[in-house]
Amino acid sequence: MGLDRMDDYWMGLALKEARLALEEGEVPVGAVVVKEGMVIGKGHNRTLALSDPTAHAEMLAITAACESQGSPRLDECRLYTTLEPCAMCAGALVLGRLRKLYYAAEDPRMGACGSIFDIPRDGRMGHKVEIYRAGDGSASLKLLQYFYTAKRHGSNGSTNGR
Repeated sequence: MGLDRMDDYWMGLALKEARLALEEGEVPVGAVVVKEGMVIGKGHNRTLALSDPTAHAEMLAITAACESQGSPRLDECRLYTTLEPCAMCAGALVLGRLRKLYYAAEDPRMGACGSIFDIPRDGRMGHKVEIYRAGDGSASLKLLQYFYTAKRHGSNGSTNGR
C-alpha cells in the first residue's frame, strides 16, 4: 500500500511536532494520532523538559489520543511518527490497539517496528499493527543529524534565537 496525499499531510504534521522538539533542545521526533480524518493526539519528545524517559513523542501522542477519546483503546486510529518507534513505544501501539503505524525514518539502533525487533507484528502479542514506511525519511533524518551535530559541537540543537 502506497502513501496518499493525506498520509503525506499527517506526516507533515508529525514533522512540525519534531521541529518543536528541536526548538526545545529535545531529540527531534514528532507524532500524531489520526482518527476519521482528524488529529486526536499529538506530541513531540519531551524527555528532558519532563525529566521522564517515557516522554517520547509517540507515548505523548497516544496518551493525548486516549484522553480525547475517553478510552485506552484506539482501534480505528493511525499513528504517524517521524522515527521508527522504540520497544516501549511499539508496546504502547499494541496495548492501545492502534490499527496502523506510519513512520518516516528507520532507527537501526533502537527501532522495534522492523529494524531490531518487530513488536507490533509479533503474533504472540494478541494484537497486530499494520506498519508502513512513509516516504524516504530524509526530512526526519536531516533534523536528527542537525540535532546530533549541534550536540557534538556544544549546542543543545535548539533553534531558539536564530
